[in-house]
Amino acid sequence: MRSKFLGAAMVMVTTGTVAVAQKVQFTEYDLANGLHVILHQDKSAPVVAVSVMYHVGSKNEDTARTGFAHFFEHLLFEGTDNIKRGEFDKIISSNGGQANANTTQDRTFYHELFPSNQLELGLWLESERMLHPVINEEGVRTQNEVVKEEKRQRLDNQPYGKFADEIFQRLFAAHPYRWQPIGSMAHLDAATLAEFKAFFKKFYAPNNAVLSIAGDIDIEKTKALVKTYFEEIPKGPEVIQPNITEQPLAHEIVDTVYDSNIQIPAVFAAYRIPGMKSRDSKVLEMMSAVLSGGSSSRLYKKMVDNKKNALQVSAFNYGLEDYGAYITLALPNNNASLDTLLADIDAEVVALQTNLISEADYQKIQNQFENGYVDANSKMLGVAENLANGYTFHNKNTNQINQELDEIRSITREEIREAAKKYLVKNQRVVLYYLPAK
Repeated sequence: MRSKFLGAAMVMVTTGTVAVAQKVQFTEYDLANGLHVILHQDKSAPVVAVSVMYHVGSKNEDTARTGFAHFFEHLLFEGTDNIKRGEFDKIISSNGGQANANTTQDRTFYHELFPSNQLELGLWLESERMLHPVINEEGVRTQNEVVKEEKRQRLDNQPYGKFADEIFQRLFAAHPYRWQPIGSMAHLDAATLAEFKAFFKKFYAPNNAVLSIAGDIDIEKTKALVKTYFEEIPKGPEVIQPNITEQPLAHEIVDTVYDSNIQIPAVFAAYRIPGMKSRDSKVLEMMSAVLSGGSSSRLYKKMVDNKKNALQVSAFNYGLEDYGAYITLALPNNNASLDTLLADIDAEVVALQTNLISEADYQKIQNQFENGYVDANSKMLGVAENLANGYTFHNKNTNQINQELDEIRSITREEIREAAKKYLVKNQRVVLYYLPAK
């Protein structure tokens, strides 16, 4: 699997004793070619995560050539001048490693996990990918078919598989978030080899990337290896990220979508919210835990347990760099109407807008988020990714990994109430009735 579809990611609930979060130590610096390097030493296990995060996603695409960033996620496994076609994964697995990659609207993330004695191999593989990948007609044709099959499996033939596409194309009018990373197959079919090569040259350069390494490493030896494998890669053109302001929705948008893959209808309500740099984005994540974070959450207890009118109910923050979407959804039980489900969800939103959550609920979500934070940073790949995220998406603040927990602890009950008032506004949302195709 190369791609990670951004679906309805529910807030994970962990109860019991809150784990103790340890500060993540790291070293960071830049090479002369602009590559930002982050190193984290942890000798608790003989493993190392090697990752490269490119600041390129579907929002960087031409409106007539969508899907390029996700396509390159696949294409850059094809081979290089020194790695034969089809050998990339074989080299990794034969040396005890694992590899994958994923693409979002904002970045592409490649990573390997190796025994720590294979650190140099991981660095060579990523430098090969960055320095001289083979981009030819055969590889493009092969990966085009791979992407089409992925789209069929993950979106076209999945129940509710296109919900994000349907929401975002209505929630955004100007910003490239209005299309999803998988993009248009027609655009990929129409693209020329020269266009693919130009996209690579523009975005997959060291000055648009973060090399993040975490695990059983020696810092000084790793610095020397990084210099050996990455210093010679030429700097690329400066990448200017899109800066597009969306106007507020003028009124509630209500629409109906028909899905041939479903038998049970659903109702979605989505609100445009600030991007992940905003403190309010984290506030809205915490609000999600109150509404639908597990069996003790308000929506679950009300609609699944007590009224039994919902098979599933959720509220979550779909956080992205420039904006986000706050999405609520429900699937009916016992022939409940979608309007009733929407009204029940709206009533709980109004309750959040009106009253402070209880101290007990507040402490519960604090515990949930602290446990989630510790869990996210308990594996070397998670640490490597979160370090890179901090630099890439939080104004080059790699230390955001250590500040996140303090931010969570500082969010107040009053902020949760105010965020609900400010962003969950009925006349500035998209409501979708998701119905089985007849």
